[in-house]
Amino acid sequence: MDEGAGRQWRSTIAAAQAGDRQALDELVEGWLPLVYNVVGRALNGHADVDDVVQETMLRAVDNLGSLRDPDSFRSWLVAIAMRQIRDRARRKRPAQLDESAAHEATDFAELTVLRLQLEGQRREVAEAVRWLDDEDRQLLSLWWLEVAGELTRRELAAAAGISRQHAAVRVQRVKERLETARGIVRALDGACPGLRELTARWNGRPDSVWRKRLARHIRGCGYCGDTRESVVPAERLLVGIALVPIPVGFTLSLALGGKTAVAATATTTSVGWSAKVMAAITQPAVAVTAGATIVAGGAYVVTQTPDAPPRAAAPTASSTFRPPAPTPSVTPSATPSPSPSRTRKVELYGTVVDAVDQAPDPDARPAALPQRPESGITSTGGRQAVMQHRGDSVTLSGQGYVLVRWQISPHSRPGALVMPAWTGLKGKIFHVASGGGRRMDDVVGDGSDRGYVTGMGGPEIGYAVLPNGTQQMWQNEYFYLDGTVTLTQNERGCDYGLTVFPSTWEAANEDVRHGPDRGAIRYGLVRDTGNDTAPVPQYVTRGTPADPATVPQRSRV
Repeated sequence: MDEGAGRQWRSTIAAAQAGDRQALDELVEGWLPLVYNVVGRALNGHADVDDVVQETMLRAVDNLGSLRDPDSFRSWLVAIAMRQIRDRARRKRPAQLDESAAHEATDFAELTVLRLQLEGQRREVAEAVRWLDDEDRQLLSLWWLEVAGELTRRELAAAAGISRQHAAVRVQRVKERLETARGIVRALDGACPGLRELTARWNGRPDSVWRKRLARHIRGCGYCGDTRESVVPAERLLVGIALVPIPVGFTLSLALGGKTAVAATATTTSVGWSAKVMAAITQPAVAVTAGATIVAGGAYVVTQTPDAPPRAAAPTASSTFRPPAPTPSVTPSATPSPSPSRTRKVELYGTVVDAVDQAPDPDARPAALPQRPESGITSTGGRQAVMQHRGDSVTLSGQGYVLVRWQISPHSRPGALVMPAWTGLKGKIFHVASGGGRRMDDVVGDGSDRGYVTGMGGPEIGYAVLPNGTQQMWQNEYFYLDGTVTLTQNERGCDYGLTVFPSTWEAANEDVRHGPDRGAIRYGLVRDTGNDTAPVPQYVTRGTPADPATVPQRSRV
């Protein structure tokens, strides 16, 4: 967008100032995404983002009549947004800005990665933003849009309330801190043993203390400091990058916080156009805009956004490299409160948490594998579904056993491993056994075979690093399905592949009993209890998220 973008809106702005409802709708629809991106990135997706965006647009509507030069509309609007961001910071104590509500909302780094499908170093830049302090993030939210072609340097300086010379100095400092943060993201994507030890007590939430600790480690670490590919400057990576789409369901009320038209008019009598505009937007009318609907009372509701997955935190390579969480206790799922009129018995299913376990003794023979009914499994991938790339999936239906065979390839790309997910479950699924003669972290050599010491890698090639709290996989993992479910490969970070076979009880039972006396490293492990208290996969949901990598790690469905 060039510096004269505001001129394209001159007639629309003039019409809106005169009270034209359609023109006001066009302004809201056209400029709301820019405001949402400025606020979202500056606050990193905090729960207050929607409120700040709402207040910004309300103030813009309420003060539109005071705008003397329509050509400066964009810088004027962004300046309003930045003032609202700074006002929020002044109104709240620092402790309030870190409340749990902030962490329940998806951070804007994740939204940027998911909605824009960023990979490689572009993903790295987006995720590095969360390591910046609030003030740096505010300026970076403007600089990001400048590099992407949405703002000019003049507009950046005006919005920040500083001179262009001062803006140049501050932007350079932010870029330097962003590069430090990129190094942290890159290191957490890797598998440095020293870094893992350092982060053992980290709670997984980026802050200034841990930024300094990690940066200090990286500066003195040959492993973390050894970049295998050339680092492209952030400004080159962000050129032409799109705005993050507004989330589906986002609602913006233009009726001044729900005031009546009379009250709205009473508060804005000093500006003649405002009474006309507020009278117009409170009329019972509906105007359809691109990807949104503006309904009676001036409510702007996003009803359709291209390729926009739900707002849920995704276990990306950086966000999953965290210290182990406490193992949940084995307790039944919480049941709904009974209605006043009746009490309904709730059937419990999958209440045993499939928690991290220790490798059994190699010579320990497995327990008996319960035999469940089998009518057969059909697979959209046929007798052998090979999934080597992110997004590959297979849908399984029927009643019977399924084998998932793992191939982990840190020699191709080591780092944090994003686990596959079971989605759209109808019926029940259990994790019944582990086999293949070895766990993937078993020692398999001395590194002479392509650098592997265990199935998870070695010091020469790097390691595959599991999300903390994830069950260590075996070569073969067996599941029992009674219904329908889709398994999706979520590769991002460490390279891995899955092969999925419809199987049988006989094959699973034979596999787990194939022990060291027959050339295996260890006997398999039986997990099935034979009833509904058997464990379920850690990444499973009955929902169908747009990005299966957003499925939470838990074993209750």
